[in-house]
Amino acid sequence: MSEQDQFYNTILKDMESGKLVLPTLPEVALQVREVVDDPDATAKQLADIITTDAALSARLLKVANSPLYRGRVAIESVQMAVSRLGLSLVRNLVTSLVMEQMFQATSNRLDKRLRELWQQSTQVAAASQVIAAKLPGIKNDEAMLAGLIHAIGVLPILMKADADGDLNKDSKKLDQLIDNLYPRLGASILKDWDFPENLIAVAAEHRNLNRNSGANGPDLVDVVQVAVLQHFSGTEKALDPTSLNKVMAFKQVGADTGFSVEELDEDSEEYREALALFNMS
Repeated sequence: MSEQDQFYNTILKDMESGKLVLPTLPEVALQVREVVDDPDATAKQLADIITTDAALSARLLKVANSPLYRGRVAIESVQMAVSRLGLSLVRNLVTSLVMEQMFQATSNRLDKRLRELWQQSTQVAAASQVIAAKLPGIKNDEAMLAGLIHAIGVLPILMKADADGDLNKDSKKLDQLIDNLYPRLGASILKDWDFPENLIAVAAEHRNLNRNSGANGPDLVDVVQVAVLQHFSGTEKALDPTSLNKVMAFKQVGADTGFSVEELDEDSEEYREALALFNMS
């Protein structure tokens, strides 16, 4: 068994035994999901839960009135937002808006990495939403959430590293462990959170460059995979053009591997509006 497999198994054992405390979805997000899963749920029931969190309520109202979602009439209450946007959309928005709480550092050693991870996650989420807007059959809000959680598996690795001083000091070794293990761990976390299979697949498969969704595509994995590769364009993690041309996700979403299409341009209005959703305080 390789050192990485041993590390992975150790983390899973720690998770199962409770020795490794993972960040959990905030209670309000869990309650929102529970209500939306009830076929008899009403907008008032959902609004009553959201309004128990004043900060979340304010952010949801800002999002509902943002260029991406606003209608002709301004939304003035949480219940109005739920009624206008729909329960499913609000569930995904709430989950996305509270996700930042899980990226808060418990030590100075973690702070820089967690801030970088959150920045990556929000940028991939914004790009994913913009890509999804061009594709039939893929919901923008679901794509945004998929982009946010694509690297959720990095969190337990950073927690373990923070507890292991030697590992935390060896940045190169830690980066290698993260790159090789986080998709598997991310899938495990999302299964534990009872996320739907298409979102679990994003965490597990977005790094699989040989993946071909075929006649079933494009799907959320295709969208996030392209968004991730776009995010790393121009950095040391960027793929060479030959490798990019072999990634079927680009063909599935109708994107140019040279990142010249408008929906992947970070200067586009759509991208900036989507990214702004995570910068509302």
